[in-house]
Amino acid sequence: MTQNKPYIIGLTGNSGSGKGEVCRILEKLGCHIIDCDRLAHENMAKGGCAYDDIVNAFGKEILGENGEIDRRILGGIVFNDKKKLELLNGISHGHITKRIADIIAENADKAYIVIDAPLLREAGLMPLCDAAWLVDADEKLRLERVMRRDGITREKALERFKNQVPSFDHHDIFDIIIMNNYDDISQLGPIVKKAFYALNEQAKQNGRI
Repeated sequence: MTQNKPYIIGLTGNSGSGKGEVCRILEKLGCHIIDCDRLAHENMAKGGCAYDDIVNAFGKEILGENGEIDRRILGGIVFNDKKKLELLNGISHGHITKRIADIIAENADKAYIVIDAPLLREAGLMPLCDAAWLVDADEKLRLERVMRRDGITREKALERFKNQVPSFDHHDIFDIIIMNNYDDISQLGPIVKKAFYALNEQAKQNGRI
């Protein structure tokens, strides 16, 4: 059967889960990756589609000397205020969703597209997906990874975690859950490949690819 559109995998996971590594593995397997964090940064840049809305919402004090939004200033505001974080997300999500739809249309010849989104459900992206994957890990291990990766204290890492949706709250809505409690990142590859090959087989049976 002729493929009508790409098969869309929504991929999410909290900080330190290893979501980025799972994305890199899927990209090597031929998936086209849409990085929602990168889209958010592009949208927020001066001249980007979300720039004016964000500046109007948070004021010109978030701007640097070059007129660009200073993400450290903005991050300091939203990471300590859940309502302001929700305001920022509300502005960003609408713009990101439109960009994602455009990118999917531009890559209609691809077999698989992965939407790499920290807030897959919260941004309203689930309806775009044929399958939803969650990458998770024990909180203690995630904390250690974030502290090591970003060079921050345990207290700073815990502050970030406070504003994230606890992964255990939404396990039941995902088709695939990858528990990444491995010390050696090479152990993650076979798990991801096994899940992808199973998905590929199912997609073939359903005439999607």
